[in-house]
Amino acid sequence: MARLRVALSGDFRKPDGSLTFPMFDLSPLEDDPAVEMVWVEPVDGVIPAAGLEGCHGLILLAPRFTAESIPASGTLMAVARFGVGYDNVDVAACTAAGIAVVITPSGVRRPVAVAVITYMLALTQKLVIKDRLVRGGPEGWARRVDHMGTGLVGKTLGQLGIGNIGAEVFRLAKPFDMRFIAHDPYADPALAAELGIELVGLEDVFRQSDVLSVSVPLSEATRHLVNAERLALMKPSAILINTARGPLVDQKALYAALIDGTIAGAGLDVYEIEPAPADEPLFGLDTVIGAPHALCWTDECFAGNGAADVAAMKAIAAGRAPEGVVNRDVLQSAPFRERLAAFAERA
Repeated sequence: MARLRVALSGDFRKPDGSLTFPMFDLSPLEDDPAVEMVWVEPVDGVIPAAGLEGCHGLILLAPRFTAESIPASGTLMAVARFGVGYDNVDVAACTAAGIAVVITPSGVRRPVAVAVITYMLALTQKLVIKDRLVRGGPEGWARRVDHMGTGLVGKTLGQLGIGNIGAEVFRLAKPFDMRFIAHDPYADPALAAELGIELVGLEDVFRQSDVLSVSVPLSEATRHLVNAERLALMKPSAILINTARGPLVDQKALYAALIDGTIAGAGLDVYEIEPAPADEPLFGLDTVIGAPHALCWTDECFAGNGAADVAAMKAIAAGRAPEGVVNRDVLQSAPFRERLAAFAERA
């Protein structure tokens, strides 16, 4: 049988051919004689099927993978995203073709949870405002009494979603002596009990949270999950944090809620339009801290994502189903099982 042919989307390389993310260690694939690596460049932001002919796996960064990206050769077994978001992949088309969609929860769990905690601390301590005061000399120092921070002991940390990342947020927040609540219709009650989380209704998580973090996938059901009506339920001292996907939050409603004092602040790593325009009204507010969908971008995060994607490809080469499969039904489909069995026989 031919070697496992793994394609990488071209945006993993800079124009000079060097790796965009040097901490993404490709040596386990490069040094494996049973693996062949190829590069596929997107066309108008979409991975072309022609570049994937004969490939068994694709490690995908930012380009879209659509139904038109599926090669006619029928060899493709997995599209492995470099991260946990997969809204740039047509999952239904992949499932129909017997292609597993793989994400990297182990790579992002801690880095994104750290980003949430970073926002929580920076906003409650008014870090950005105080940084500006100290740069203003004595006049700025004189205004420090007007910008008192908020302690966390006894406050309520709420999560929309307690999956991989949401649960890790609570683990990291344990030393702050906060009360933990969450809303998640798919929550594991045993995990919630283990972490000391009280599961509450959707409206209650908005009403009771002093800090509310959004950690749910984007779908038509969750689009604008955070809207004007739900923001109106929050405490005027509360802050909102979104590190998941921008369209989960109605940005116009959030701006209005911040302007009229419905809530006190927001930490945003994601936006309804990305890249966000420079004239986005939220960026003019002292009560907002933003990052360009990159607060969790650390050497730790990208090394972890890369290792998880490499492990997925190595698993297929050994005839095993990879971890982190989103469309798990595909693992039982005849096309996928037949192709995986061929690698298992060789191994």
